[in-house]
Amino acid sequence: MGTILTNAPAEPAGTVAYATADGLLGSVWLLVAIPLVSAAILLLLGRRADRWGHWLGVAAIGAAFVLGLTYFLQLRGLENKSVELSMWDFITVGDLRVDFGLLFDPLAAVFVLLITGVGFLIHLYAVEYMSHDDGRRRFFAYFNLFVAAMLLLVLGNNYVMLYFGWEGVGLASYLLISFWYERPSAATAGKKAFLMNRVGDAGLAIGIFIMFATLGTTQYDEVFNGVGSLTATTVLVLGLLLLLGATGKSGQFPLQAWLPDAMEGPTPVSALIHAATMVTAGVYLIARSNPIFSANSTLQLVVVSVGALTLLIGCVIGAAKDDIKRVLAWSTVSQIGYMFLGVGLGGAAYALAIVHLLAHGFFKANMFLGAGSVMHGMKDQVDIRRFGGLSKYMKITWITFMMGWLAIIGMFPFSGFFSKEPIIVAAFERDDWTAWLFGMAALLGAGLTAFYMTRLFVLTFHGPKRWTEEIEQPHESPILMTIPLMLLGAGSVGAGFLLATSVPDWLEATAGLGGQEEGHHAVLSHTVITVLSLLVTVLGAGLAWFLFRNGTATAPQRAGVLVTAARRNLYTDAFNEAVFEKPGIFLTRALVYLDNRGVDGLVNGLAATIGGGSGRLRRLQTGFVRSYATSILTGALLVLAAFLAVEAGWLA
Repeated sequence: MGTILTNAPAEPAGTVAYATADGLLGSVWLLVAIPLVSAAILLLLGRRADRWGHWLGVAAIGAAFVLGLTYFLQLRGLENKSVELSMWDFITVGDLRVDFGLLFDPLAAVFVLLITGVGFLIHLYAVEYMSHDDGRRRFFAYFNLFVAAMLLLVLGNNYVMLYFGWEGVGLASYLLISFWYERPSAATAGKKAFLMNRVGDAGLAIGIFIMFATLGTTQYDEVFNGVGSLTATTVLVLGLLLLLGATGKSGQFPLQAWLPDAMEGPTPVSALIHAATMVTAGVYLIARSNPIFSANSTLQLVVVSVGALTLLIGCVIGAAKDDIKRVLAWSTVSQIGYMFLGVGLGGAAYALAIVHLLAHGFFKANMFLGAGSVMHGMKDQVDIRRFGGLSKYMKITWITFMMGWLAIIGMFPFSGFFSKEPIIVAAFERDDWTAWLFGMAALLGAGLTAFYMTRLFVLTFHGPKRWTEEIEQPHESPILMTIPLMLLGAGSVGAGFLLATSVPDWLEATAGLGGQEEGHHAVLSHTVITVLSLLVTVLGAGLAWFLFRNGTATAPQRAGVLVTAARRNLYTDAFNEAVFEKPGIFLTRALVYLDNRGVDGLVNGLAATIGGGSGRLRRLQTGFVRSYATSILTGALLVLAAFLAVEAGWLA
């Protein structure tokens, strides 16, 4: 399948070029095909696959992971660590030629391992979690489709292929978020995610159109090599459109409102969206497009600003939420903000953002699945004010969740310390006053993260019991749920150090990513920044532990302006409703009124006039001779009277 080509000759320095795939790497298309075929089988066979369909779904992702690891090891042995596979001509219209091709390079490889590796553990967990759901086979079909679309997104060798996978991810997310569509809240959340993502997707699509209009191509290497020929304004507009697409898919400001509502889907969906697939797509897009973003300093400033603002928004709102999954959702918004901050800083910071993305995949999947385990033991309750004392009853969940908690707050020596702290240092290395602005924002975010995540951990697992009457005694989850927790917990501990010491050099083979860069001197020394980061983390965690060690009120209390605003998502939903939804509703109602009273009124009025006149004329056709004779006589008399009037001069 596909065309296996020979290695391309070396390109001149300063250009982007990919060797063509041969040997084992010529079958890289199987990474997408296996989960896609599995999804098709599960959907087409229907209920006949109910008994074993979930295991097919798990096996498909497991096979993809084994293949991905094999391809990764094969890629390591190549001198040119970027290979391209040409499959067939996808679009050929006039001068537009789009290849259906795949690119397997260091950046794609690390995403493949994240998507399939963490995705496999989430699939395994979901076997037990969804065991009592009648739609489990359909769920795994959508799950496989989600992974296949994300793999196509990161493996495509041009922006059209990326967009193809991008829309596939959007479709799968809609199907999974609204999986329990009989619940109005789930149906609404799925629709909200779908519509808000269409806004970002429109920006990405227009950006792709601009690429073809200005460069005549959408192939990565040709686009990146042609960036230097574009004007600064074109690069800025193109980058902003790509950024709009990235903010929609990754839940960044101003398109972040859909992501917390996505919690209406089953917990494994939340874990897959937040840890291994959808929200990472925006970071991937900017990292892959680094030659475009690095070509314009204003564009980089916008990306950094979006990241810094979003990470603070996520922290503030997360501190006021009581739903365990929504707290984790807002933490994802915040942590992706750190990644946007990293890719916006450019240079070696691109690799730092990817390191944090990979580490985040471990500890966020760990915590989401841990939240699902808590819900499993607490009869699907999600209010952390109604938990407490669970560490005595759910030992494995408690310990693994603790590992994720210590990782996400950046406590040494857990993975988050090695992935997030370098981004904070990089923020202080900007060459102007914005070093203080973005550096302090990153530090403040670290302290706030420690506060609200410690609040979540303490209220859930420690303090007095605050259970409702229906909860007799919580219980630990089955082994199929705890095994993924233990593996992800181990990753939460050690993945950060391993990734931070290997990934930057590995990504150096990808144009513009990784390696060592001689940057600006930080306004504060590396040691001082590290000490400050640990200090604000300890202070935030300590404050939360002190405030919530004995539990909290089980009903909402009167709060100040900031807390009230945070509980209402800083009024972002209200803003969207006032600026976009209500005017749209008003316009729709006005058009309906105009159609009913104007267009339909005119047509119906004309029809009524003709119909009424016809009815009155029809009354003259009585069928009686005497009536017709009377009419003739009356007409004759009127004509005679008219002649006489004229003769008499009455009508002169």
